[in-house]
Amino acid sequence: QVQLVESGGGLVQAGDSLRLSCVASVRTASTITMGWFRQVPGKEREFVAALLWDGSWSDVADSVKGRFTIPRDNAKRTVYLQMSNVKPEDTAVYYCAAGRLISSSVRDPSKYAVWGQGTQVTVSS
Repeated sequence: QVQLVESGGGLVQAGDSLRLSCVASVRTASTITMGWFRQVPGKEREFVAALLWDGSWSDVADSVKGRFTIPRDNAKRTVYLQMSNVKPEDTAVYYCAAGRLISSSVRDPSKYAVWGQGTQVTVSS
């Protein structure tokens, strides 16, 4: 089973840019959906962005649309979360996930089979 490893989190200031990386341990099938979620203590895991590994579609939450994108690098087996103009409310642990999903389910964390360990992003005002 594929394993996912996130990296790139840290402490940044509001308005900064940050790129998170999610590396898959093995080559990922083109039919796999890769997603980014975030979670703060006491709240449910929140959808941020997702894409189908073949690049044919992607989805981004309204709360980050226009600021976050989800590019990928097939050769490096890596999906990124490119974050720009970050805000204090973006502070959370960010998780990468993978699964075989239909497009209508990509925002539901329970549909993903594999998760990374998470990386903390803290945005100061």
